[in-house]
Amino acid sequence: MFKSIAENASSEIVEKKSKFIGNVYYIETIEEAEELIKQANKTYFDARHNCYAFRVYTQNGIVNRFSDDGEPSGTAGSPMLNLLTSQNLANVLIIVTRYFGGILLGTGGLVKAYTAASMEALRQTKIVEKALGEEVELFVRYPDLEKMKYYFRQKNIHINNLEYGENVSVTAEMTHLQLESLLENRRNLNFTLLEYKIIAPKFIKINIDA
Repeated sequence: MFKSIAENASSEIVEKKSKFIGNVYYIETIEEAEELIKQANKTYFDARHNCYAFRVYTQNGIVNRFSDDGEPSGTAGSPMLNLLTSQNLANVLIIVTRYFGGILLGTGGLVKAYTAASMEALRQTKIVEKALGEEVELFVRYPDLEKMKYYFRQKNIHINNLEYGENVSVTAEMTHLQLESLLENRRNLNFTLLEYKIIAPKFIKINIDA
């Protein structure tokens, strides 16, 4: 289980006449992050720096990357990445764009400014808990549909789609633990699970902070 963001957000702060624009994005792949970074470089082509940091889950674990984009080493991307790590945030990309105001901030000032811009952008969104899981297609008979839906409500399992054929196809999102529990206890359920198949891996939202 890890924390991420509910939606993309942005903010802006000014430090000694330099403008820092913070943008945070929810991502699920390295490729998504790279594309967003390219877009930021195009959007803010006239800025002095577009620094970034991101953490993303892959099949081989969490990948961490950052860039100071011309700022002194360790003053921009690294503290932004440290912020993500310290808050246990993953599948998040932060890009902070700096428009230079003519006054040098020094290394300490830069670390403070890039961290503050990142924190302010994160404050503009909500934090969610997520877990690794799957999107699953399950099949039940018509008389069992409402029983399955009740079970899913009790277990906080989200149904994405229903299709009605010879039997009912139920597409739902489940964490690994939710799916394991369902399969282990299928003989004790008050409905019959005819069959199931995993459609694709998915990051499942658990809850949202108030």
